[in-house]
Amino acid sequence: MSRMDKYKKIHEESQKEDKKPFGFRREMKKDEKAEQERTRYEEPSYEEPRQTYQEPEKEFYYEDHYQEPKKKRFNLKLPKFKNPFKRKPKNPYEQKPKKKRSWRRILVMILIAILGYSVISFGVGNFAAKHDSSMPKIETQEFNGATSENGKRNILLLGSDTRDNISGRSDSMMVLQVDGWGKPKLVSFMRDMYVNIPGVGENKLNAAYAYGGADLVRQTLKENFGIDCRYYAMVDFQTFEKGIDALFPRGVQIDAEKDMSAYIDEPITQGTQRMNGHTLLNYARFRMDEEGDFGRVRRQQQVMQSVFGQLINPLVLLRGPYAAGKIWGYLSTDMPNSYVLTHLLNFGKAVGGLERLTLPVDGSWSYIDTVNAGSALAVDTNQNAQAAQEFLGK
Repeated sequence: MSRMDKYKKIHEESQKEDKKPFGFRREMKKDEKAEQERTRYEEPSYEEPRQTYQEPEKEFYYEDHYQEPKKKRFNLKLPKFKNPFKRKPKNPYEQKPKKKRSWRRILVMILIAILGYSVISFGVGNFAAKHDSSMPKIETQEFNGATSENGKRNILLLGSDTRDNISGRSDSMMVLQVDGWGKPKLVSFMRDMYVNIPGVGENKLNAAYAYGGADLVRQTLKENFGIDCRYYAMVDFQTFEKGIDALFPRGVQIDAEKDMSAYIDEPITQGTQRMNGHTLLNYARFRMDEEGDFGRVRRQQQVMQSVFGQLINPLVLLRGPYAAGKIWGYLSTDMPNSYVLTHLLNFGKAVGGLERLTLPVDGSWSYIDTVNAGSALAVDTNQNAQAAQEFLGK
Protein backbone atom coordinates (compact mmCIF):
# COMPACT_ATOMS: atom_id res chain seq x y z
CA MET A 1 0.00 0.00 0.00
CA SER A 2 1.27 3.36 -0.83
CA ARG A 3 1.64 6.13 1.62
CA MET A 4 -1.30 8.01 0.12
CA ASP A 5 -3.60 5.11 0.56
CA LYS A 6 -2.59 4.76 4.20
CA TYR A 7 -3.39 8.42 5.00
CA LYS A 8 -6.65 8.15 3.13
CA LYS A 9 -7.77 5.18 5.21
CA ILE A 10 -6.98 7.01 8.47
CA HIS A 11 -8.98 10.00 7.31
CA GLU A 12 -12.02 7.87 6.55
CA GLU A 13 -11.96 6.23 9.97
CA SER A 14 -11.79 9.57 11.67
CA GLN A 15 -14.85 10.75 9.81
CA LYS A 16 -16.76 7.68 10.90
CA GLU A 17 -16.00 8.53 14.53
CA ASP A 18 -17.33 12.03 14.09
CA LYS A 19 -20.61 10.73 12.67
CA LYS A 20 -21.51 8.79 15.89
CA PRO A 21 -24.46 10.11 18.07
CA PHE A 22 -23.73 13.01 20.36
CA GLY A 23 -25.23 11.42 23.49
CA PHE A 24 -23.01 8.39 23.11
CA ARG A 25 -19.90 10.47 23.01
CA ARG A 26 -20.99 12.44 26.06
CA GLU A 27 -21.64 9.27 28.02
CA MET A 28 -18.26 7.97 27.02
CA LYS A 29 -16.65 11.14 28.19
CA LYS A 30 -18.56 10.97 31.48
CA ASP A 31 -17.48 7.41 32.05
CA GLU A 32 -13.89 8.29 31.32
CA LYS A 33 -14.09 11.29 33.63
CA ALA A 34 -15.63 9.21 36.42
CA GLU A 35 -12.92 6.60 35.98
CA GLN A 36 -10.28 9.27 36.19
CA GLU A 37 -11.89 10.71 39.30
CA ARG A 38 -12.11 7.30 40.92
CA THR A 39 -8.53 6.36 40.29
CA ARG A 40 -7.09 9.74 41.14
CA TYR A 41 -5.03 9.84 44.43
CA GLU A 42 -6.23 12.32 46.96
CA GLU A 43 -3.88 13.49 49.63
CA PRO A 44 -5.29 13.62 53.21
CA SER A 45 -6.27 17.00 54.41
CA TYR A 46 -4.41 18.42 57.41
CA GLU A 47 -5.67 21.15 59.66
CA GLU A 48 -3.47 22.96 62.09
CA PRO A 49 -4.73 23.07 65.75
CA ARG A 50 -6.45 26.19 66.80
CA GLN A 51 -4.81 28.23 69.48
CA THR A 52 -6.88 30.01 72.14
CA TYR A 53 -6.21 33.61 72.65
CA GLN A 54 -4.21 34.49 75.72
CA GLU A 55 -3.83 37.96 76.94
CA PRO A 56 -0.16 38.81 77.08
CA GLU A 57 1.30 39.57 80.43
CA LYS A 58 1.64 43.17 81.18
CA GLU A 59 5.16 44.35 81.20
CA PHE A 60 6.18 47.73 82.35
CA TYR A 61 9.09 49.17 80.51
CA TYR A 62 9.00 52.57 82.12
CA GLU A 63 10.17 53.32 85.62
CA ASP A 64 7.37 55.78 86.37
CA HIS A 65 4.73 53.09 85.72
CA TYR A 66 6.44 50.29 87.65
CA GLN A 67 4.79 49.11 90.90
CA GLU A 68 6.22 46.60 93.32
CA PRO A 69 3.95 43.60 94.02
CA LYS A 70 2.16 43.72 97.38
CA LYS A 71 3.29 41.29 100.05
CA LYS A 72 0.70 38.87 101.43
CA ARG A 73 -0.07 39.40 105.08
CA PHE A 74 -1.47 36.86 107.55
CA ASN A 75 -4.87 38.15 108.64
CA LEU A 76 -6.45 36.41 111.68
CA LYS A 77 -10.18 36.95 111.73
CA LEU A 78 -11.57 36.63 115.24
CA PRO A 79 -15.25 35.80 115.81
CA LYS A 80 -17.42 38.66 116.81
CA PHE A 81 -18.90 38.44 120.30
CA LYS A 82 -21.95 40.31 121.38
CA ASN A 83 -21.44 42.62 124.28
CA PRO A 84 -23.87 41.48 126.98
CA PHE A 85 -23.68 44.87 128.71
CA LYS A 86 -24.58 46.82 125.61
CA ARG A 87 -28.23 47.67 125.60
CA LYS A 88 -30.30 48.46 122.62
CA PRO A 89 -31.93 51.86 122.63
CA LYS A 90 -35.49 51.66 123.85
CA ASN A 91 -38.23 52.36 121.41
CA PRO A 92 -41.06 54.17 123.20
CA TYR A 93 -43.54 53.09 120.53
CA GLU A 94 -42.56 49.42 120.68
CA GLN A 95 -44.86 47.16 122.73
CA LYS A 96 -43.27 44.35 124.69
CA PRO A 97 -44.72 40.88 124.00
CA LYS A 98 -46.68 39.42 126.89
CA LYS A 99 -45.02 36.46 128.60
CA LYS A 100 -47.07 33.29 128.49
CA ARG A 101 -47.22 31.40 131.76
CA SER A 102 -46.87 27.67 131.26
CA TRP A 103 -49.10 25.56 133.51
CA ARG A 104 -46.45 22.84 133.44
CA ARG A 105 -43.85 25.19 134.89
CA ILE A 106 -46.26 26.29 137.60
CA LEU A 107 -47.08 22.66 138.45
CA VAL A 108 -43.39 21.73 138.64
CA MET A 109 -42.70 24.68 140.95
CA ILE A 110 -45.58 23.65 143.23
CA LEU A 111 -44.33 20.06 143.40
CA ILE A 112 -40.80 21.21 144.18
CA ALA A 113 -42.12 23.44 146.97
CA ILE A 114 -44.19 20.59 148.46
CA LEU A 115 -41.24 18.21 148.26
CA GLY A 116 -38.91 20.72 149.92
CA TYR A 117 -41.41 21.38 152.70
CA SER A 118 -41.91 17.65 153.29
CA VAL A 119 -38.20 16.91 153.48
CA ILE A 120 -37.52 19.77 155.89
CA SER A 121 -40.51 18.90 158.10
CA PHE A 122 -39.55 15.23 158.18
CA GLY A 123 -35.99 16.14 159.21
CA VAL A 124 -37.21 18.46 161.98
CA GLY A 125 -39.55 15.78 163.36
CA ASN A 126 -36.84 13.13 163.23
CA PHE A 127 -34.40 15.43 165.04
CA ALA A 128 -37.00 16.19 167.72
CA ALA A 129 -37.68 12.48 168.30
CA LYS A 130 -34.01 11.54 168.62
CA HIS A 131 -33.45 14.31 171.19
CA ASP A 132 -36.59 13.62 173.20
CA SER A 133 -35.37 12.92 176.74
CA SER A 134 -38.74 11.49 177.82
CA MET A 135 -38.36 8.51 175.47
CA PRO A 136 -35.54 6.00 176.07
CA LYS A 137 -33.40 5.22 173.05
CA ILE A 138 -34.00 1.99 171.19
CA GLU A 139 -31.59 0.12 168.97
CA THR A 140 -32.19 -1.68 165.70
CA GLN A 141 -32.52 -5.43 166.11
CA GLU A 142 -30.77 -8.05 164.06
CA PHE A 143 -33.25 -9.13 161.39
CA ASN A 144 -32.33 -11.59 158.62
CA GLY A 145 -35.21 -10.74 156.32
CA ALA A 146 -35.87 -12.42 152.99
CA THR A 147 -37.79 -11.39 149.89
CA SER A 148 -40.79 -13.51 148.90
CA GLU A 149 -40.65 -15.89 145.98
CA ASN A 150 -42.82 -13.51 143.94
CA GLY A 151 -40.42 -10.62 144.60
CA LYS A 152 -42.62 -8.85 147.20
CA ARG A 153 -40.94 -7.32 150.25
CA ASN A 154 -43.32 -7.77 153.17
CA ILE A 155 -42.97 -5.69 156.33
CA LEU A 156 -43.43 -7.29 159.76
CA LEU A 157 -45.23 -4.85 162.08
CA LEU A 158 -44.89 -5.48 165.80
CA GLY A 159 -46.61 -3.72 168.68
CA SER A 160 -45.06 -4.16 172.11
CA ASP A 161 -45.45 -2.78 175.60
CA THR A 162 -41.66 -2.55 176.05
CA ARG A 163 -38.88 -0.63 174.33
CA ASP A 164 -36.02 -3.06 174.84
CA ASN A 165 -35.13 -5.88 172.47
CA ILE A 166 -35.68 -9.05 174.45
CA SER A 167 -38.16 -8.66 177.31
CA GLY A 168 -41.94 -8.70 176.99
CA ARG A 169 -44.30 -10.30 174.51
CA SER A 170 -45.58 -8.75 171.31
CA ASP A 171 -49.10 -7.43 171.79
CA SER A 172 -49.89 -7.31 168.07
CA MET A 173 -48.35 -8.90 164.97
CA MET A 174 -49.14 -7.90 161.39
CA VAL A 175 -47.60 -8.25 157.94
CA LEU A 176 -47.97 -5.28 155.60
CA GLN A 177 -47.45 -5.57 151.85
CA VAL A 178 -47.25 -2.32 149.86
CA ASP A 179 -45.60 -3.68 146.69
CA GLY A 180 -47.76 -3.97 143.60
CA TRP A 181 -50.41 -1.90 141.82
CA GLY A 182 -53.44 -2.67 143.97
CA LYS A 183 -54.37 -1.69 147.50
CA PRO A 184 -51.90 -2.45 150.30
CA LYS A 185 -52.56 -5.76 152.04
CA LEU A 186 -52.56 -6.35 155.78
CA VAL A 187 -52.48 -9.76 157.50
CA SER A 188 -53.17 -9.88 161.24
CA PHE A 189 -52.18 -12.81 163.48
CA MET A 190 -53.91 -13.72 166.72
CA ARG A 191 -51.31 -13.91 169.42
CA ASP A 192 -52.94 -16.94 171.17
CA MET A 193 -52.36 -19.32 168.26
CA TYR A 194 -50.51 -22.40 169.50
CA VAL A 195 -47.65 -22.89 167.03
CA ASN A 196 -44.17 -24.34 166.83
CA ILE A 197 -41.48 -21.77 167.62
CA PRO A 198 -38.07 -22.74 166.13
CA GLY A 199 -35.61 -23.69 168.88
CA VAL A 200 -38.27 -23.28 171.60
CA GLY A 201 -41.07 -25.72 170.88
CA GLU A 202 -44.83 -25.28 170.90
CA ASN A 203 -46.14 -22.14 172.53
CA LYS A 204 -48.32 -19.13 171.87
CA LEU A 205 -47.30 -17.03 168.89
CA ASN A 206 -46.65 -13.89 170.91
CA ALA A 207 -44.04 -15.74 173.00
CA ALA A 208 -41.70 -15.82 169.99
CA TYR A 209 -40.79 -12.16 170.49
CA ALA A 210 -39.87 -12.72 174.14
CA TYR A 211 -37.56 -15.62 173.24
CA GLY A 212 -35.77 -14.14 170.24
CA GLY A 213 -37.06 -10.73 169.22
CA ALA A 214 -38.32 -9.77 165.78
CA ASP A 215 -36.16 -12.27 163.89
CA LEU A 216 -37.61 -15.24 165.79
CA VAL A 217 -41.11 -13.97 165.00
CA ARG A 218 -40.09 -13.92 161.33
CA GLN A 219 -38.84 -17.51 161.51
CA THR A 220 -42.03 -18.64 163.26
CA LEU A 221 -44.28 -17.10 160.57
CA LYS A 222 -42.14 -18.67 157.85
CA GLU A 223 -42.22 -22.16 159.36
CA ASN A 224 -45.94 -22.24 160.22
CA PHE A 225 -47.54 -20.13 157.47
CA GLY A 226 -44.89 -19.88 154.72
CA ILE A 227 -44.74 -16.05 154.88
CA ASP A 228 -41.44 -14.29 154.20
CA CYS A 229 -40.75 -10.84 155.67
CA ARG A 230 -38.00 -8.56 154.34
CA TYR A 231 -38.16 -5.71 156.89
CA TYR A 232 -39.55 -5.16 160.36
CA ALA A 233 -40.87 -2.18 162.30
CA MET A 234 -41.62 -2.26 166.02
CA VAL A 235 -43.85 0.32 167.67
CA ASP A 236 -44.28 0.51 171.41
CA PHE A 237 -47.27 2.00 173.14
CA GLN A 238 -45.70 5.37 173.93
CA THR A 239 -44.61 5.80 170.31
CA PHE A 240 -48.13 5.02 169.11
CA GLU A 241 -49.66 7.62 171.43
CA LYS A 242 -47.16 10.35 170.49
CA GLY A 243 -47.56 9.66 166.77
CA ILE A 244 -51.38 9.83 166.91
CA ASP A 245 -51.33 13.06 168.91
CA ALA A 246 -48.84 14.64 166.48
CA LEU A 247 -50.93 13.71 163.43
CA PHE A 248 -54.37 14.38 164.90
CA PRO A 249 -54.32 17.07 167.61
CA ARG A 250 -58.14 16.94 167.71
CA GLY A 251 -58.16 13.14 167.86
CA VAL A 252 -59.11 10.35 165.46
CA GLN A 253 -62.77 9.96 164.57
CA ILE A 254 -63.86 6.35 164.98
CA ASP A 255 -67.09 4.42 165.45
CA ALA A 256 -66.69 2.49 168.73
CA GLU A 257 -68.26 -0.96 168.73
CA LYS A 258 -69.36 -0.99 172.37
CA ASP A 259 -69.21 0.79 175.72
CA MET A 260 -65.85 0.10 177.42
CA SER A 261 -65.96 2.71 180.19
CA ALA A 262 -66.11 0.09 182.94
CA TYR A 263 -62.84 -1.56 181.88
CA ILE A 264 -60.42 1.29 181.07
CA ASP A 265 -59.36 4.52 182.72
CA GLU A 266 -60.87 6.77 180.03
CA PRO A 267 -64.55 6.58 179.03
CA ILE A 268 -65.31 5.00 175.67
CA THR A 269 -68.98 4.98 174.77
CA GLN A 270 -70.59 3.19 171.89
CA GLY A 271 -70.88 5.22 168.68
CA THR A 272 -68.90 7.80 166.71
CA GLN A 273 -66.41 9.89 168.71
CA ARG A 274 -62.92 11.36 168.64
CA MET A 275 -60.10 9.60 170.51
CA ASN A 276 -56.64 10.84 171.39
CA GLY A 277 -53.60 8.59 171.27
CA HIS A 278 -54.02 7.09 174.72
CA THR A 279 -57.75 6.37 174.33
CA LEU A 280 -57.30 4.93 170.85
CA LEU A 281 -54.60 2.60 172.15
CA ASN A 282 -56.89 1.32 174.91
CA TYR A 283 -59.66 0.77 172.40
CA ALA A 284 -57.34 -1.25 170.14
CA ARG A 285 -56.05 -3.39 173.05
CA PHE A 286 -59.40 -4.12 174.68
CA ARG A 287 -60.34 -7.81 174.89
CA MET A 288 -62.35 -8.10 178.12
CA ASP A 289 -65.45 -9.46 176.39
CA GLU A 290 -66.73 -12.75 175.02
CA GLU A 291 -64.85 -12.29 171.72
CA GLY A 292 -61.46 -12.10 173.39
CA ASP A 293 -58.55 -11.95 170.97
CA PHE A 294 -60.83 -12.11 167.91
CA GLY A 295 -62.47 -8.82 168.82
CA ARG A 296 -59.15 -7.18 169.60
CA VAL A 297 -57.63 -8.11 166.22
CA ARG A 298 -60.72 -6.77 164.45
CA ARG A 299 -60.49 -3.47 166.36
CA GLN A 300 -56.79 -3.13 165.60
CA GLN A 301 -57.58 -3.36 161.89
CA GLN A 302 -60.41 -0.86 162.35
CA VAL A 303 -58.01 1.60 164.02
CA MET A 304 -55.45 1.32 161.20
CA GLN A 305 -58.20 1.75 158.60
CA SER A 306 -59.48 4.90 160.35
CA VAL A 307 -56.00 6.41 160.71
CA PHE A 308 -55.07 5.85 157.06
CA GLY A 309 -58.49 7.04 155.87
CA GLN A 310 -58.22 10.39 157.69
CA LEU A 311 -54.74 11.17 156.39
CA ILE A 312 -56.35 12.67 153.29
CA ASN A 313 -57.37 15.74 155.31
CA PRO A 314 -55.31 18.76 154.02
CA LEU A 315 -54.46 19.88 157.55
CA VAL A 316 -53.28 16.38 158.42
CA LEU A 317 -51.20 16.27 155.24
CA LEU A 318 -49.43 19.48 156.29
CA ARG A 319 -48.59 17.94 159.67
CA GLY A 320 -47.89 14.55 158.13
CA PRO A 321 -44.18 14.96 157.25
CA TYR A 322 -43.35 16.28 160.72
CA ALA A 323 -45.30 13.50 162.46
CA ALA A 324 -43.83 10.86 160.15
CA GLY A 325 -40.32 12.07 160.98
CA LYS A 326 -41.12 11.96 164.66
CA ILE A 327 -42.53 8.44 164.50
CA TRP A 328 -39.59 7.34 162.35
CA GLY A 329 -37.24 8.57 165.06
CA TYR A 330 -39.05 6.50 167.70
CA LEU A 331 -39.30 3.33 165.62
CA SER A 332 -37.06 0.31 165.80
CA THR A 333 -36.78 -0.74 162.16
CA ASP A 334 -34.29 -1.90 159.56
CA MET A 335 -36.12 -0.33 156.60
CA PRO A 336 -33.70 1.90 154.66
CA ASN A 337 -34.72 5.46 153.81
CA SER A 338 -34.38 4.64 150.11
CA TYR A 339 -37.13 2.01 150.35
CA VAL A 340 -39.49 4.40 152.11
CA LEU A 341 -38.87 7.21 149.61
CA THR A 342 -39.32 4.98 146.55
CA HIS A 343 -42.57 3.54 147.95
CA LEU A 344 -44.18 6.74 149.20
CA LEU A 345 -46.96 6.44 146.63
CA ASN A 346 -47.58 2.84 147.63
CA PHE A 347 -47.82 3.83 151.29
CA GLY A 348 -50.11 6.67 150.27
CA LYS A 349 -52.48 4.22 148.58
CA ALA A 350 -53.42 3.00 152.05
CA VAL A 351 -55.48 6.18 152.32
CA GLY A 352 -57.95 4.60 149.89
CA GLY A 353 -58.29 1.48 152.04
CA LEU A 354 -56.56 -1.76 152.96
CA GLU A 355 -57.24 -5.35 152.02
CA ARG A 356 -57.37 -7.27 155.30
CA LEU A 357 -57.02 -10.90 156.37
CA THR A 358 -57.04 -12.36 159.86
CA LEU A 359 -55.39 -15.67 160.79
CA PRO A 360 -56.64 -18.18 161.75
CA VAL A 361 -59.39 -18.24 159.13
CA ASP A 362 -62.87 -19.50 159.95
CA GLY A 363 -63.16 -23.23 160.46
CA SER A 364 -59.43 -23.77 160.99
CA TRP A 365 -59.13 -23.44 164.77
CA SER A 366 -60.40 -24.68 168.14
CA TYR A 367 -59.83 -23.88 171.82
CA ILE A 368 -57.40 -26.08 173.78
CA ASP A 369 -55.89 -26.06 177.26
CA THR A 370 -52.10 -26.31 177.38
CA VAL A 371 -49.69 -27.00 180.21
CA ASN A 372 -47.20 -24.24 179.43
CA ALA A 373 -49.48 -21.55 177.92
CA GLY A 374 -52.95 -22.08 179.38
CA SER A 375 -55.91 -21.57 177.06
CA ALA A 376 -54.82 -21.31 173.43
CA LEU A 377 -55.97 -21.76 169.85
CA ALA A 378 -55.11 -24.98 168.05
CA VAL A 379 -54.92 -24.12 164.34
CA ASP A 380 -54.66 -25.99 161.06
CA THR A 381 -51.37 -24.54 159.83
CA ASN A 382 -51.73 -25.97 156.31
CA GLN A 383 -55.13 -24.38 155.75
CA ASN A 384 -54.02 -21.03 157.15
CA ALA A 385 -50.75 -21.08 155.20
CA GLN A 386 -52.66 -21.64 151.96
CA ALA A 387 -55.07 -18.80 152.76
CA ALA A 388 -52.20 -16.39 153.60
CA GLN A 389 -50.19 -17.21 150.47
CA GLU A 390 -53.22 -16.81 148.20
CA PHE A 391 -54.01 -13.46 149.83
CA LEU A 392 -50.45 -12.13 149.49
CA GLY A 393 -50.18 -13.29 145.88
CA LYS A 394 -47.73 -16.16 146.24
